[in-house]
Amino acid sequence: MANMLEAILRSLLQPDNAVIQQATAQLKEAVKDPLIIPALCDVLRGAQDPQIRQFAAVLLRRRLIKRWKMMQEQKESVKSLLLEAIAKEPEHKVRYAIAQLSAVILRNEKLEHWPQFIQFVLQASRSNIPEQRQVGLLVLRCAVDLTAEMFRPHFPDLIKLFTQTLSDLQNGPLLFYTVQSVTCVAPELVGNETNLLRPLIPKLVTAIKQLIQINQVQACDAMEVFDALMENEVSVIVHYLSEVIHFCLEIAVSTSLSDNLRVKSLYCIRFLIKLKSKSILKQKLLPQILNAVFPIMCAEPPPGQLDPEDEEEEDELLEGEAEMELPKHYAVQVIDILALHLPPEKLFPQLSPLMEPCLLSSNPYERKAGFMCLAVLSEGCADHIRNKHLQSMLQLVCQAITDKNHVVRNAALYALGQFSEHLQPDISGYADSVLPLLMDYLVNVDPSHTAHLTKAYYALENFVENLGSKIEPYLPTLMERILSALSSSDSVRLKELSGSALGAIANGAEQLLCPYFASIMEVLKVHLMQTTEEGRPVQIQCLETLGVLVYSLGKETFLPLAEDCCLLGLNLCDRIDDPNMRSCAYSLFAALSGVMEDNISHHLEKMTTMMLLTLKSSQGIVIQYNENRSFMLFDDEADEEDVVIHEEEEEDPDIEGFIVENAFVDEKVESLASLGVIALHASSSFFPYLDSCFQEVFKHIESPHNNVRKSAYEAIGKFVRSVHIVCQKYPSETNAKVVLQLLEVVIPAYLHGAVHDKEREVVMIILESLNNLLKDVKELCVRGPEQLGKICDVIKAVLQSKTACQDEAEDEEDNQQAEIDAMLMEYAGEGIPLVAAAVGGGIFAPYFVGFLPLLINKTKSSCSPAEKSFAVGTLAESVVSLGEATAQFVAQLLPPFITAAQDKDNEVRSNAVFGLGVLAEHGGAAMFKNFPKLLSMFSSLISTEKNERTLDNVCGAVSRMILTHPEGVPVEQVFPVLLRSMPLKKDFEENVTVFKCIAFLYDKNPAQVAANITDIARIFAHVLGTKEITPETEQTLIILLRNLVQRFPQELQNAVMSLPDDKSSKLRAALG
Repeated sequence: MANMLEAILRSLLQPDNAVIQQATAQLKEAVKDPLIIPALCDVLRGAQDPQIRQFAAVLLRRRLIKRWKMMQEQKESVKSLLLEAIAKEPEHKVRYAIAQLSAVILRNEKLEHWPQFIQFVLQASRSNIPEQRQVGLLVLRCAVDLTAEMFRPHFPDLIKLFTQTLSDLQNGPLLFYTVQSVTCVAPELVGNETNLLRPLIPKLVTAIKQLIQINQVQACDAMEVFDALMENEVSVIVHYLSEVIHFCLEIAVSTSLSDNLRVKSLYCIRFLIKLKSKSILKQKLLPQILNAVFPIMCAEPPPGQLDPEDEEEEDELLEGEAEMELPKHYAVQVIDILALHLPPEKLFPQLSPLMEPCLLSSNPYERKAGFMCLAVLSEGCADHIRNKHLQSMLQLVCQAITDKNHVVRNAALYALGQFSEHLQPDISGYADSVLPLLMDYLVNVDPSHTAHLTKAYYALENFVENLGSKIEPYLPTLMERILSALSSSDSVRLKELSGSALGAIANGAEQLLCPYFASIMEVLKVHLMQTTEEGRPVQIQCLETLGVLVYSLGKETFLPLAEDCCLLGLNLCDRIDDPNMRSCAYSLFAALSGVMEDNISHHLEKMTTMMLLTLKSSQGIVIQYNENRSFMLFDDEADEEDVVIHEEEEEDPDIEGFIVENAFVDEKVESLASLGVIALHASSSFFPYLDSCFQEVFKHIESPHNNVRKSAYEAIGKFVRSVHIVCQKYPSETNAKVVLQLLEVVIPAYLHGAVHDKEREVVMIILESLNNLLKDVKELCVRGPEQLGKICDVIKAVLQSKTACQDEAEDEEDNQQAEIDAMLMEYAGEGIPLVAAAVGGGIFAPYFVGFLPLLINKTKSSCSPAEKSFAVGTLAESVVSLGEATAQFVAQLLPPFITAAQDKDNEVRSNAVFGLGVLAEHGGAAMFKNFPKLLSMFSSLISTEKNERTLDNVCGAVSRMILTHPEGVPVEQVFPVLLRSMPLKKDFEENVTVFKCIAFLYDKNPAQVAANITDIARIFAHVLGTKEITPETEQTLIILLRNLVQRFPQELQNAVMSLPDDKSSKLRAALG
């Protein structure tokens, strides 16, 4: 049979389709013969053609994957044959196929039943013959790639072997297989085992250096060993951090090496900065990194070419080129990651001397590099730029938008878009200079230059999205341009960009957009109802914009259209199979649920079914196969019924990895997000679908995609809050039980995720979702001291930088930290007062003892304004939640509050004054003796303070002191000063307190209030009928006014007459 089989395989390799088809049919019959396995073994051993031998090895593996355990008699002979064949095989491709076959058998057989395998590996790897050493490591590499865990008892021996083989610098293949084997073994090492790897690091560096000289493609693959070490045991690599960084920089700056290799080295640097930023600073590696990456960023493309992002038309980009990453792109990402993970105070002094000359250079590519640098700094160093550099940096960017070179203009537009996204709200104050510039640019850019248009619209969208009322003067011009482009432009891309910009304008303008609503819907309807393939991108964009409009304009505008919008989204999803279309439809459904609430119920079955199908779908997964895949002409397993598989489907060794297309990942993200929003808005109607949705959504907290995990964590929290709303509407034992069951799953998931997830952004979402649960569901989240302790431990772990996503501080005295780290701690800190409020101050006080020093430590002068503001604000809110239990902490809290009240930063002062007020309110007798000191401080602030929010908080603090201990306040002196500082300008939440104080004083001493009736009338006339006060406060003021009419009619009449007509009319209307 072996001869016949060899002939069939030879025919399959012929360049003739008819011959191949005939041979395929013959092979399908041949594999049904019980003697197929011995025959394939004979071919593998005896065929002269190496392609035939390789084909035989691959077919054997495909047969034995599912049949090995049924081959009792032939097992030993096959195992012996393989080790014998690979030892003699001269061709690499055949060796590789046999090595993979051996690995598959080993996975089924286990080492204890095939001791000859490890003996063969160790013996061959230590052979005096270089080629035999290659064979030994190739066999090992294939085995550990499939099942490294099996080799755990042999790890010490393997590490010794790797130490030897990595020293064989003249044997390139041996070095490559060794590095690949280390890559597979490293993730399996745990605890003290990881120390075995440490001596290998310098040898790995030397080996890859040697591979670069021999085979750059293999060297690039070999560098993945650093990924494995960083992802699993970064502590191993830290000991050699300087050596690894310098090695990667050497590769990155070498223009003679391949772009792929240089990009890989920059990626390693980026990853190391993310994981060990503090070590980078401590070992003084920052200057070397910056000096290396800046020339890479400034590199010019080859003569006559442009960088892909600078092409004039997007269509000029070859397929996939837009996603291509050049070394200069990754160099920019290195700056980005430095900005995200290093304190700005450490980064800017080193960066500025390199960046500033670039910004002023005559070379356009150096100017481009400078602006790209500014762009990526704006996210990680947002607070630092807003406080110290915004005006000067924005001026440079605006000047560059009119630069004569389009390369520079493009970079400046990108920088402006990034500034607009990350430097809010401060950048909105420059609308009068930025918006006219952008609009003028859009008028003058050639519509055929779609790549330039895209960048300009990107900047415009990000800028207008957060403008609020400041957009009003520009709305007529903006809307005329957008609606004109959507209705009459011949360019599909311009229509798509205009539709997206319309959504951004809606986010900024909100109700100011109402006069344009009819025109907007008329234009959108044309694109939403179109049926051509060419118009699909615009249709999808308009559907997304419709969802944004629903969010922005709300129930009053969209309720009459809500049903039609639902049907539109559902019909588009039925008619068009497109992940982008479904994503936009899901977002629209979520927006409509806020308008329709439980009235969306009759669509929920179809909506949830679609979204769950999206979550379960494997659509968009692209499988990457290795070189053996070319031999798989058919799946010979499909039609055979005699094979029964009792175990899980075996992993296919031909599969090297998976890629998921972005559109399908985004669809899952939108599905998760929308399910959470719909559950919250349509809680009662959603209840029947809750269980199936929760089960599927919960699985996605383990997703490898960060955005999917973020949306999944957020959604499960919203599901709990949704059921809690149902419980409040329809109290029952069953509903209450569902809430508790969900919390028993969700809270532990949040606590585990916060500690173990490696991505800061994911952990921020987890903490935010936990905080929202504590706000809404309160004490049910914290059932018993054990749960309370666990929640507090997690919050404390974040504040101490002891979670997986944080780089634990090496220098406890260095209080400076990256802004993203400060932000993460803010999310954790927000949970402290929420937990206190949930369980009560008395129960929480012993736990607060553990948080107090951590927070006070962040009020030191060396901390950034953002850190101080966070710490002081958290302490103040905690005082509110602790209530009377605050008294025991007065001695520790008062000094940092007083110091912070004199800080240079507005927000720090404002938070501190609020803190002093609530400390006076809840601190009891321990605070009364400090009232004179506080009043003196507040008196000084009122006369010198320019910040309106701080002044509002002074009013609130004084009011609290009067309400709490009027005997300790000289009211006759303080009250007139308080009134002269009103009405409040920014912090309207304090209106509840200050008007409560006025009502309190009136009850206590009406004449004292009446003596200031002119100010009272002025203040009341300002706030009545506005959103600055709550309905309850407004009712209190009206009652007080009517009492004043009865007791002090003439005085009130005189006060009313002294007001402007509109104000006096408002008071008369209030009096009835």
